[in-house]
Amino acid sequence: MRGARLPLFGARLGPGCAKRWLLVGPSAWLCEEGAVPASDPPLALDAPAEATPLGLPHRYFFVSPDGSFGYRELETAEQGSPDVQYQPGFGVAITRVSPKPTGDAFGLTTRGYWVPMRDLHAAPGIEFRGVSFSGALAWVRRDGTPVYSAPARRKQGTTLARHTVVGVQEVREHQKKRYLRIDENEWVVADDVIEPQLAPPPPEVRPGERWIDVDLSRQTLVVHMGDRPVYATLVSSGNGPAGSPSATPPGTYRIWVKLETSDMDNLEDVEARANYAIEAVPWVMFFHQGYGLHGTFWHDRFGETRSHGCVNLSPRDAERVFHWTSPKLYPGWSAVHPTAHEPGTLVRVR
Repeated sequence: MRGARLPLFGARLGPGCAKRWLLVGPSAWLCEEGAVPASDPPLALDAPAEATPLGLPHRYFFVSPDGSFGYRELETAEQGSPDVQYQPGFGVAITRVSPKPTGDAFGLTTRGYWVPMRDLHAAPGIEFRGVSFSGALAWVRRDGTPVYSAPARRKQGTTLARHTVVGVQEVREHQKKRYLRIDENEWVVADDVIEPQLAPPPPEVRPGERWIDVDLSRQTLVVHMGDRPVYATLVSSGNGPAGSPSATPPGTYRIWVKLETSDMDNLEDVEARANYAIEAVPWVMFFHQGYGLHGTFWHDRFGETRSHGCVNLSPRDAERVFHWTSPKLYPGWSAVHPTAHEPGTLVRVR
């Protein structure tokens, strides 16, 4: 990233750089022409990742129903031809807001365009996040889910909200229907909740290795260390028919690149029913071609198929999984590929 402060472990001359090559990290070299000496100390390579507000690295906005335009220069914004046009509903990431002399506020996008803030509305904050795995658990599917004092005995006036997480203490079948006991005198119908279903590790997992299990049938993601589940959450995978480009492909993969943010759109798809464009989608972990895990701030329907093929996580979950997986993205870096000494985390989709 521009302005990143990096440690310096060594330097040497070599082809492709008029000055020296600077060793700035494991298997990472930077041409001296792209850097200047820094007086401040570098950020530690093992510095803990600090959580961002609501799991988002930027402030995100959606373009109003009337659309908008972007301009390269703030001083001349709206005085001449625009440099880019934004369609209604497109998502932009704003890095800072500055006023013009007229008093109108403009936001600078991650792509370097100034957009009038009056044409944008803020993306809602998503609070949902997963939980540490400490036993059998489940999430409520929908608002108003009834609670029972015993199987088939409705507990009047008591309901649960969507995404409420409950512990499963007992399972009982009554009149061909499964009930789960979630408290001393409280039960729910099993079909009203989403239960993660654990499965043995794939043979590719090394002993004690971190890996991720995505269950398409239940729309859950479980983080493991070896054969031990440590974290579980709900996701939204592709909503297309099996085998189509908009379906999440089953299989066992390894993360092949991680990006702090990545622009995503379908503007070149002439057959698309509707176009979308989202700038700086956060915490992207591609595991198979253009399919990946990433943060999602434009919906909170986790537990339902929703995406164009990727695995959507809430921003808080995506940030946590991003910093938990390998290869590690060091402070100041915007993207990282696996190496021989730090392979990508294994992701199984089933």
